Amino acid sequence: MAIQQNPFAEVPAHSTITEAAAAFIESVTFEQIPDDALNIGTRCLMDGLGLYVAGSNHETATILAQMALDQGGRADALLLGADGVKVPSPIAARVLGTAGHAHDWDDSQVSVDPDHVYGLLTHPTIPPLTAALVMAQQLGPVTGKDFMLAFLTGFEVESKISEWMYSQHYKRGFHSSGTVGTFGAYAAAAKLLKLNGDQLRHGFGLAASFAAGIRCNFGTMTKPLHVGRASENGVTAALMAAKGFTADKHALDGPWGFFAVHGGGLTTHKTTVENFGQPWTIVSPGVSIKPYPCGVLTHPTIDLMIKLVVEHDIQPDDIESVIIRAGSNILNPIRYPVASNHLEAKFSLQAVLSMVALTRQAGKLEFEDDFVQSAAMQAMQRRMKTQFDPEIEAKGFDKMRSSIEIVLNNGSTFGGDADERYRGGPEFPLTDNEVKDKVRACSKGTLTPSNIEALIDSAATILDQDDVSLLARLIQAG
Repeated sequence: MAIQQNPFAEVPAHSTITEAAAAFIESVTFEQIPDDALNIGTRCLMDGLGLYVAGSNHETATILAQMALDQGGRADALLLGADGVKVPSPIAARVLGTAGHAHDWDDSQVSVDPDHVYGLLTHPTIPPLTAALVMAQQLGPVTGKDFMLAFLTGFEVESKISEWMYSQHYKRGFHSSGTVGTFGAYAAAAKLLKLNGDQLRHGFGLAASFAAGIRCNFGTMTKPLHVGRASENGVTAALMAAKGFTADKHALDGPWGFFAVHGGGLTTHKTTVENFGQPWTIVSPGVSIKPYPCGVLTHPTIDLMIKLVVEHDIQPDDIESVIIRAGSNILNPIRYPVASNHLEAKFSLQAVLSMVALTRQAGKLEFEDDFVQSAAMQAMQRRMKTQFDPEIEAKGFDKMRSSIEIVLNNGSTFGGDADERYRGGPEFPLTDNEVKDKVRACSKGTLTPSNIEALIDSAATILDQDDVSLLARLIQAG
């Protein structure tokens, strides 16, 4: 089903989204954060910290870390993976944010808006969490409560901008986590810097001009860099605004503002009933914590494939072919028919289902080049085909719908439809223990077992922390 041009898409000249965002950052207090938002935010924090560790030895992060060491600069914040070396905050944010998205395992914003497609929505945690963590080190000591206030303020600003963005933004080829993520990082940094008045509003103008990231780079090292740059650019915008650098004070609004230029418009019918913090997006519609390190659009199909091969005890050599049916919202971005490396595998239904066929799982180890490039994986991928399904397409893009048909060599067939309740999302969330187990899986082999448990415990008790720079130390290898 093609999404039609939204009649509310134009940005009216009198829209005041920038002012509303700035007013929210200026006024929101810790006491105004709902308990549900704090509880979910703590889960997102814990998940994000584990993902920093998982990405710390990923090639995208290690190359950037080496460049940071070559560049040098003021010792503001710890450089991930660099044994205690500190670098300027924007550079630390670039490496940390890239590491957090390196495995495409970070959480996803949820929407119930039928005009939206899943790809439009941002990965909301890593940009504001990164900005808050590096700025807390530069400005410290920062308490856990002030840290969570900054993080959740950035999370909310980023998510609302993404929710109100017309879906043309994504369909034009923008990567929301790189573009809108910049505002999340900016808001978190601005909150800790206590920016207000014109300085705060100028910072939005800077962030709007910095926002970038295009989808042609999905499946390459540059996709996680989008999130690293969003983190870096948000911090840079806040620091520049604090120094008095000026920009347009209404940069989200009007015919030349961010909504109009990047997305073709603003869903103003939603802003008449919503505002920043009303409701908090992290609570409603919510956020999903990813069970698998790949594009979220593949996850229900992975769950279905695991169910089928386990229930029917299907062995790899038994499989003649697999047909995966879906709509364009999945088939277009999940675009690699045969993945040649781990980055392409994150955007390949054939690859992720081949992992399941071979190992009955799709975890960190399966998303390594040695596994993806193995003869077994390359052969299995070629037994799998995707098909566009017009009936699924006609149901719309509000859910991640797909079906699988497995044909065995003996002629038997097994199949089914993916559960429309996304596992990890608000309707079917991971348990607290599953989130902790994910952190353990992310950190295994990089942190010692005792340090892993210390990281989990520190995240769980974040509101009791007097100085959150401890978190930056705990994610370092050892």
